Amino acid sequence: MHDSEATAQHVGRRDVLRGAVLLGAAAATAGMTAAPAAAAAGPVAVAAGPAGMPTYRYLRDALDVPNLNYNLTGEFIFPTIRGVWDKISGARARYYLYYAPHENPGGICVAFSDSLDRQFTEYPTNPVIDRRLPSTTVSHVSSPHVIWDAATKQFFCYFHGENTVTRVARSADGINFSDETPILSTRLIPGTSETSYARVFEHALPGRNNKYVMVFMGVKNGRRIFYGWSPNGWDDWRFSPTPLVNPEPDGVTDISGPTLVKRNDTTYVAYHGSDGKMRITEVGDDFDKEIHLGVFHSPIPSDNGRVAAPSFGTQDGVQYMFYEAGSRLEARICIARAV
Repeated sequence: MHDSEATAQHVGRRDVLRGAVLLGAAAATAGMTAAPAAAAAGPVAVAAGPAGMPTYRYLRDALDVPNLNYNLTGEFIFPTIRGVWDKISGARARYYLYYAPHENPGGICVAFSDSLDRQFTEYPTNPVIDRRLPSTTVSHVSSPHVIWDAATKQFFCYFHGENTVTRVARSADGINFSDETPILSTRLIPGTSETSYARVFEHALPGRNNKYVMVFMGVKNGRRIFYGWSPNGWDDWRFSPTPLVNPEPDGVTDISGPTLVKRNDTTYVAYHGSDGKMRITEVGDDFDKEIHLGVFHSPIPSDNGRVAAPSFGTQDGVQYMFYEAGSRLEARICIARAV
């Protein structure tokens, strides 16, 4: 099994037994991530969460926060894990981890590792994007999500600054970003007061002539998950005025930090709620469903009551989840591994 990564987690139906048991056998379907290999001879059954999500166990913090060069606020959020070894030459490591503080002035940061289960090494001249943008200066920039656009052979970094505007910048090497462009603001979603925490994925919707979709948080009578679509991930974005996922069926007041998850031949959104737990909801391949399936990951004592903003990856058939842990403005980036 070759290394692979995916911020949208792909697992086939045969990796789930009636949505309740996850087998430790690797999926053989191309383009899908695999379940963890069994530690002993033969498959080992492990209880799974809703939608057959694996049980993730905390492994370690992703960053040595006290010794970071760029650490103005002591808090970091919204990890994105990206495999780069097969995309660019001269990469600093196999994996790049993007993250940011949220408190002013923020700053988009990157760190490097050759393995998803190890601590990451900070880029020495972080941040790679700061609040002084070509078009304006904002109080902070935060919530980075980075994709590889194969058509242009560039990395696109989506981030917010202020909380009302989501922006995109591009880079050939994943470090030096340019051409920052606003693509989403509250004026495009009537009635919202924030539009931020966006993640973007390749996913075609019927009748939209799109290649990419965006899921993001919009504040409209509470925090909800909205979506948009684009033919190329860079411009010509369109946005639905209607939320994709709402908090009320979960029994919480707010939801945020969405990410797309593909499993069982359908599509889900994973996100966190105002009670500090991560949940998953089926939206279907056409984004025409809203089937709330419940909690798939809850805080442990070291998470200080909150887990949020998951980003998924796979290495050697083992699934990992990078996430933020801790209360708002006190969070840190953690690594969990499927068991």
